[in-house]
Amino acid sequence: MAEKVTSLQVAQLAGVSQSAVSRVFTPGASVSKKTEDKVRKAATQLGYRPNVLARAMVSGKSRIIGLVVGYLDNYFYPEALEKLSNALQEQGYHVLIFMASRSAGNIDDVMEEILDYQVDGVILASVPMSSDIAMRCQQAGVPVVLFNRSQDMDGITTVTSDNYAGGRKVAEFLVAGGHRQIAYIAGWQGASTQRDREAGFRAALGEAGQDLFRHDVGEFHTEDTRAAARRVFDVTPDDRPDAVFVANDHMAFAVMDVIRFELGLRIPEDVSVVGYDDVPPAGWPAYNLTTIRQRANLMVAETVAALFEHIDTPATAKPRKVAIDGPLVVRTSARLPKGWTPQRTNT
Repeated sequence: MAEKVTSLQVAQLAGVSQSAVSRVFTPGASVSKKTEDKVRKAATQLGYRPNVLARAMVSGKSRIIGLVVGYLDNYFYPEALEKLSNALQEQGYHVLIFMASRSAGNIDDVMEEILDYQVDGVILASVPMSSDIAMRCQQAGVPVVLFNRSQDMDGITTVTSDNYAGGRKVAEFLVAGGHRQIAYIAGWQGASTQRDREAGFRAALGEAGQDLFRHDVGEFHTEDTRAAARRVFDVTPDDRPDAVFVANDHMAFAVMDVIRFELGLRIPEDVSVVGYDDVPPAGWPAYNLTTIRQRANLMVAETVAALFEHIDTPATAKPRKVAIDGPLVVRTSARLPKGWTPQRTNT
């Protein structure tokens, strides 16, 4: 087995100091173009790779961000995670991705493991955290930002779409379309996104003089959602909703499949369907789903900016709650109200 090439060997071949080699492989360090070219040429020739973990022990900075995600079934998350990873890597950071379940206890176990890696920061994507582990992170000087999840906890920055406002927009749209028997199929009840979407939806229905006609729970899972759709729609015509808001697009696709292919109903002639997220399949001809757009680009930018603010200026950085408005994207899965003017749908 070949011996590991050292930075001293690279320095000797390039004709520079060992500290110059270190600067070349330290993101943001000052080094001339001439010196960098010589060092990189020598490193390539010798097969040298810098020891990131050793440098972290010296500098106190690992330049590693822990990224925790609960599940990837929803099309929104692979796209959002790719954007988050790219944005962090552009800043010279490495990304470690961890999978976790919905329970706070499981998240605490994962977070303990993440802290062992001496990460500089953590992003939790749609997963909760306990107050105990939040305190541990604060004591360790590791900032945490919640992405697409809000939490009533001091000292934590959260970035979401404005889920309450999105729920209101859906209710106003369906009421304006003349619907009077409006249902809601909820996601996992422990998620703040689910809670806020339903709260905004119910509030706007109430202001229009309507009560929620039917309610069921799909848990953000396909099979649970199909079962919920059967319970809601496989009834007599008088008991059947004429519209349904589904907590996210991933679930809405399952609801539409049950309505059309199992129950033989027409969308939107018999039932209007609206989702939330505006993932790519929402625009496919098979679904053409009316939905609220989560503006992933803005959410990612706010998340990364907040995280680096806490990393770079911890003494002055303040936790904040960011809620980004998302437009209603009108397609053909829901009845269009007369005179309806769609909101502009910028990304």
